[in-house]
Amino acid sequence: MGAVKTRMIPNLSPQQACDLHCDLVRWTARRLVACRLGPVRLAVTGDVSHPLFADCRDLGVNQVVEQEGGDLGERMYRALGAGLAHYRKVILVGSDCPELDRACLQQAVAALERVPVVLGPAADGGYVLIGAREISREIFREIDWGSSSVYARTVSRLEDAAISWEALPVKRDVDRPGDLAYWSRVKARGGLGGPA
Repeated sequence: MGAVKTRMIPNLSPQQACDLHCDLVRWTARRLVACRLGPVRLAVTGDVSHPLFADCRDLGVNQVVEQEGGDLGERMYRALGAGLAHYRKVILVGSDCPELDRACLQQAVAALERVPVVLGPAADGGYVLIGAREISREIFREIDWGSSSVYARTVSRLEDAAISWEALPVKRDVDRPGDLAYWSRVKARGGLGGPA
C-alpha cells in the first residue's frame, strides 16, 4: 500500500488506491486474454507470487515476470526488448486504460506492418500503449514520466531518431482523482467481466 496510484491519495486512502490498482490490473489482464491476439506477459514490480498475479494467471495470463531497470522508461524498453527477442511484434500496454479492446489492439498490430513503432496517446498527455517491431533506448530517455508531456516528448524522440511511427486514437486512462467517475461509468457499463 502507498506505492501504487499515489496521485489518487488523499482522495482515496492508500488501501483504496491499492484496491483500484488491483481492479485495473485484473480488468486489463482479462481483456488482453480475451482478445486472443497472442500470449499475454505481465511485467510487474514487487513479488511475482503476490495473490494479484496468481489471479492474473488464473485469468489466462501466460507469464508473470519482474520488471527490470531503473525508471519507467528503462523498464518499458527492457520489457519490449524481451518480447522482441521471441516475437516479431510486441505491444506493451499500461494497466490503467479500461478502454483498450480488441479493435484498438488490432489497429496497433496493423500499424506495425507499416511502421516500426505505434503509440496509443492518452488524453492526459501520456500514452496507454506502445507497440514495436524494433526499438531504440533513446526514445525512452530524459522523459518526465507521469507528466503531461510524455507523449509529445516521446514523439520528439522518435523523430530525432528518424524512426517512423503511427498514432492510434486517443484513449483515456485512470491516473488522477478526476478519472474515478469515468472508471465507475466503465465498470457500470460492463462490470469487471465486461466484453473485450
